[in-house]
Amino acid sequence: MAYKYLVIVESPAKSKTLEKYLGKDYKVVASMGHLRNLPKSRLAIDIEHDFEPSYCVIKGKSKLLKELKQHAAKAEKIFLAPDPDREGESIAWHLVQALNLPPEKFERIEFNEITKNAVLNSFQKARTIDMNRVNAQQARRLLDRLVGYKISPLLWKRVKPRLSAGRVQSAAMHLICEREELIKQFTPQEYWNIEAQYQKDTIFKAKVFNTVEKIQDFIVPNAAEAEKIKQTILSSESKVASVKRSERRKNPKAPFITSTLQQEAANKLGFNTRRTMLVAQTLYEGVDIGDGQTGLITYMRTDSTRIAEQALAELRDFIRDSFGAGFLPEKPNVYKQSKSAQDAHESIRPTAVARTPEMLAQYLTPDQLKLYTLIWRRFTAAQMTPAVYDQTSIEIQAEDYLLKATGSVIKEQGFLKVYAAVEEKNAGEETALLPELSEGEILKVQTVDAQQCFTQPPPRYTEASLVKAMEELGIGRPATYALIIGTLQMRAYVDKQGMALAPTELGFTVDKQMRKHFPKIVDVGFTAGMEQELDEVEDGQQDWQKMLGAFYAPFEQDLAQAEEKMEDMRIKDRPTDEICEKCGKPMVIKSGRFGDFIACTGFPECRNTKSIPKIIEDVQCPLCGGEIVERKGSKGRFKGKVFYGCTGYPECTFTCNDKPLKENCPVCGAFLVERKNKSTGEMQKLCIMCDIKKKEEEKKAARQEKENAENSNQ
Repeated sequence: MAYKYLVIVESPAKSKTLEKYLGKDYKVVASMGHLRNLPKSRLAIDIEHDFEPSYCVIKGKSKLLKELKQHAAKAEKIFLAPDPDREGESIAWHLVQALNLPPEKFERIEFNEITKNAVLNSFQKARTIDMNRVNAQQARRLLDRLVGYKISPLLWKRVKPRLSAGRVQSAAMHLICEREELIKQFTPQEYWNIEAQYQKDTIFKAKVFNTVEKIQDFIVPNAAEAEKIKQTILSSESKVASVKRSERRKNPKAPFITSTLQQEAANKLGFNTRRTMLVAQTLYEGVDIGDGQTGLITYMRTDSTRIAEQALAELRDFIRDSFGAGFLPEKPNVYKQSKSAQDAHESIRPTAVARTPEMLAQYLTPDQLKLYTLIWRRFTAAQMTPAVYDQTSIEIQAEDYLLKATGSVIKEQGFLKVYAAVEEKNAGEETALLPELSEGEILKVQTVDAQQCFTQPPPRYTEASLVKAMEELGIGRPATYALIIGTLQMRAYVDKQGMALAPTELGFTVDKQMRKHFPKIVDVGFTAGMEQELDEVEDGQQDWQKMLGAFYAPFEQDLAQAEEKMEDMRIKDRPTDEICEKCGKPMVIKSGRFGDFIACTGFPECRNTKSIPKIIEDVQCPLCGGEIVERKGSKGRFKGKVFYGCTGYPECTFTCNDKPLKENCPVCGAFLVERKNKSTGEMQKLCIMCDIKKKEEEKKAARQEKENAENSNQ
């Protein structure tokens, strides 16, 4: 079929959506991402001649390039429509080079959302390629190539083959290792929480928080002091010392940007960063909602909270019509931008707020619906009124001690009308119901509970919290977060334990070498400074080649020093007393991608291997007295999750999910574990066997109660 205009996009999914909006004069084809790149086999950067790169056609794309040239030859004009960011601008420039297009034959178009209006309007704003954006992306690519291709071979020689280093990757890895070191150095401190229960009209609780002298950093340090305070409260008069009532306003959060979407999807939906971006990509490129492919959200790689004027007007009308004028602020809510935000982009939002999640449920996959719902609610809530709470704070004096009870009741629902379902637990509900009390009123204490607690080390990073840290520190860009975290796991530098990212021994070793020989590369301040310089290149304020030259001169010196002084940390095979049962040769301990394992020295003829169980020292199985080892689940929902079991398996089937402590129960002698209290969020020690017995008794009592109820009904 004849056509006048050729439109080249990145993905075929996007091309299907565009074909719906453009007439028969247009043909839409996909470049399938980049057509050209630096070759993998060599550095391909001429350092002596202003860092001139040597690009080549990506392996396997020669046929596609030939087809694109044939399509381009038939068209009067070519519109280059890759994604609206640095990477997309670079793809457009590479297309011009690969297709050998003269300036008069092509124009660059971009759209933040794949809707008919946005696509048609983009042709009215067609432009030349922005070389500042291209150079910013090119500088980033060459920086990453220089760091990766110069340092990685050193790691191969001195640590282990097939390792990698990276400008952003190594800084992110350093954050994880630094956090792990803080955890290892942490010494838990004992403290006690003391809570009294009172009743007036309703039962409420108050917690000891200080003495009447108002001691700074007050804590209850031990059991003896806790018991003393407990007895004092039980034996003395409790009097209401003060009652304070106030109004608290809670504002909605800004619409999503890439990093906040990744964090919220991890926290609320359990999605990792890669899964979030893949699902978001399908929503952006288009889904068939009954009348063909339709783009449902705006571009998902952005660091701007801005909302287009037309979308804002539509949203305000929607809020007024759907929820009432009382939920609409007098003026639109405005949110702060980060200094480095590329404000040409919008926030992540639905392309049409009138398309509610309920309307689209029948057309979307479960993952698409979950993520679209999250985006739709966050966007809608962002332009609603604050939630307002009536808050009450009561202080109670019991002799020398002060107790506090707080409660809040929602007065105006505001944005929680939309976002309560994905806000924190119990959002929009009372946090506590407190009775009407007056100053000086005497209260009768019913019970006093003292609970032992321990201070906790800083938590390991999760994917969500690492993304947040990288964003706050200015490491990397929104488009790179998922790739960086994926690389750290692929290289076995980190091990995902539940949601947490724990550095492996290999990760620690590589980080140790990097911080010793390439301190600037792992320094978050230096890495963030490089990001700012790349932004300056994009703004036309800095020459990209001079920037690379300023980086490379000291980096080259570090390389020479590391080549000479980097220690040989390759892990050698360690002998064992075991003999291979398959071939009779000795077995050795080897270090592999996923840790140590036992292997036959007859490799490759004999490929016999065994895992090495990690024994928990000074802890015995409460059922048979055997040793307890750390294991990892291999199937279903337990895959990759750490648990603890007896070495006597399968004869002894004892397992537990909580890490055993080197402390024993005074009642039954079994080991104790540390577990988070679901209601308070604090860590507490409990006996594994007493806990199992207690749960069995509760189940038995529940069954008995059910049987009694059924018998009484008969």
